[in-house]
Amino acid sequence: MPAWLEVPADANDLAAGVWPASARRTADGALELAGVSAAALQASFGTPLYVLDEDEVRVRARRVRAAFCAAAARHGADARVYYAGKAFLSTEVVRWVAEEGLAVDVCSAGELAVALAGGAEPARLGFHGNNKRPAELRRAVEIGIGSIVVDSLDEISRLAEITAGAAVPQRVLIRVNTGIHAETHDFLATAHEDQKFGFSPDAARVAAARIREVPGLALIGLHCHIGSQIFGSSGFAASAARLVELHAELLSGGDLPVLNLGGGFGIAYTRVDTPAVIEELADRIVDAVADACAAHGIPVPALAVEPGRTIVGPAGVTLYEVGTVKPVELGDGLVRTYVSVDGGMSDNARPALYGAQYSARIVSRASSVAPALARVVGSHCESGDIVVEAEYLPGDVAPGDLLAVPATGAYCFSLSSNYNYAPRPAVVAVRDGRARVIVRGETVDDLLARDAGVTSPTKGEA
Repeated sequence: MPAWLEVPADANDLAAGVWPASARRTADGALELAGVSAAALQASFGTPLYVLDEDEVRVRARRVRAAFCAAAARHGADARVYYAGKAFLSTEVVRWVAEEGLAVDVCSAGELAVALAGGAEPARLGFHGNNKRPAELRRAVEIGIGSIVVDSLDEISRLAEITAGAAVPQRVLIRVNTGIHAETHDFLATAHEDQKFGFSPDAARVAAARIREVPGLALIGLHCHIGSQIFGSSGFAASAARLVELHAELLSGGDLPVLNLGGGFGIAYTRVDTPAVIEELADRIVDAVADACAAHGIPVPALAVEPGRTIVGPAGVTLYEVGTVKPVELGDGLVRTYVSVDGGMSDNARPALYGAQYSARIVSRASSVAPALARVVGSHCESGDIVVEAEYLPGDVAPGDLLAVPATGAYCFSLSSNYNYAPRPAVVAVRDGRARVIVRGETVDDLLARDAGVTSPTKGEA
């Protein structure tokens, strides 16, 4: 059991900051999101079901943009906020964030296609990835993508061939590993030396010289991303200082108008998580950049950040139906109740991947029964198929109850799979008392349609 977990005074409460701001209990104790009851969502769309509060996404996007633009303006600089599409991407979400003034960051041909289908302007897209294939790069250049963050010398060579003879040089940034070890899970730390992304500072100098020799490329700046689910600002500040040092050095070879500081801002998954207030975080990060620039006697460049989780994560809630309830004696009089739901690691891989912690509540009703220690598990053939490692749920939790897991807007749908041939759930947006599907759920027929053995014997033959 996690050391932080305590028996709650009320196993029906909805912890502030973990659930969307619109979440509330109705008079009968059921959950309502943006004016839509969880029971109505289950009746209309089934379970498992991803639910996304549109206004929560919009408010958070607007707030992050305002925070960084204000912080940069205090130092005479501009700021651009890219929504990190890898957290969760659909054409609707692209429209929401674009309408709130955000650009979009993509890292695959599929994400690029979704962003374009959602109406994103190519000039307001950034393209990431450690192994961008030639076809992906060619497509990005063809549409006039705003910037490409280069990650290797091989990629520079590919871009040199693709952009040969181009009338307008392709704008690129260099991803730099600053050596800052973010305070997060090892799988989420991305700026330490021994990993697949980016260049060391010495290698970045070589990359900059190579890019500046290519007529079809325009080096516009440096990029760094230290990791994900980070609460404090110290790692960002330290990384910014190192990045500015390299930026100042490379200015001798030409202008570098952009400094992209990445994303990775943390959110609350449980009541004990205390992420930084975004306005304070923005001020501290931008102040650190400004201080470093002043130390080198250079102006503050245009700044960019790439938040994803902090915008869409808290807006998401996943609904499940309880299937079986099994008390298990752990010894010394301790009993853990295993609550099995109709989803699991196929719709939320994060607990299995790196022990991510979540909260849960029974949301079809309220209960006055004392809380009991529970573990919410999925229906897959893995003992590691855990949705919520430890939580106190009402002691009368029973089959048929509707259970909700908050803070699932980020990296749940995007990491989902068909393990055990489970169809991926639908994504439903709620707003002003209405619900609509923004990503259709899969059916078993959808899965069979991809199985060549189900088609006619001659189909697909050469």
